[in-house]
Amino acid sequence: MGIQFLRIAHGLAAAIGFLAIGTVLWVGLTYTIFTAFTVKRDKPTLEKGLTGGWLIAVVATQSVAVLAALIASEWPQPLRLELNFFALSMWLWGGMLYIWIISLIFYRYTFFAFSPSDLAPPYWINMGAMAISTLAGARLVQNTPDAPFLASLLPFLKGFTVFYWATGTWWIPMLLLLGVWRHLIKRFPLRYDPLYWGAVFPLGMYTVATKQMAEALELPFLAPLPPMVFVAALAAWSLACAGLVWELLRKPRQRSAATS
Repeated sequence: MGIQFLRIAHGLAAAIGFLAIGTVLWVGLTYTIFTAFTVKRDKPTLEKGLTGGWLIAVVATQSVAVLAALIASEWPQPLRLELNFFALSMWLWGGMLYIWIISLIFYRYTFFAFSPSDLAPPYWINMGAMAISTLAGARLVQNTPDAPFLASLLPFLKGFTVFYWATGTWWIPMLLLLGVWRHLIKRFPLRYDPLYWGAVFPLGMYTVATKQMAEALELPFLAPLPPMVFVAALAAWSLACAGLVWELLRKPRQRSAATS
């Protein structure tokens, strides 16, 4: 919402308000949830308790970093330096969170029994979390002309931005292959599930992140990729929307058939 107010309505004050709200929520939810799980007495096993949904913590962190970096480019001095530093810190925190959580997810993938029902759509956030991390990194790279300390870190910023993008790109064929295994080989029924919306976001974010990174790092050979992924994201959105409409139309008919 903050980004939309800033980019579409040019409402800097509204964007700052949403950044403040988002930061407070991030602090409250992050430390409350992870503290609660740490001290919880009865905990689920790694096999049962871990999904790609845990990476929402990374997406939340990087969304604050993206908004902070965008506001910093519009913010007058002298606070621009502090806001860029805050955006950089959030970007690095999100990257560290991803490394911690994805290590457990990859361990769960590789060394525990994996059934078709375990491959829920939120596993696409494995890729989406890296896509939004790439977007935040690209924004920081674009802010370097106005932030000398960011300019001194430019090789690091560019390197980690490409690292995040390459990691997200690696996940796409892997997730597609697992989807083929789930539905074509194991014959798991393909029917509407609200969780499929969690697979739409990563594709859209990968499109935006790739476009932004190609511009920030001056990589014109990547220019054909965002339109292709956008088509895939639009197709995924259309299928999820069609599934939702079908589900809404089907339930009244089922209820009327049951009563008759």
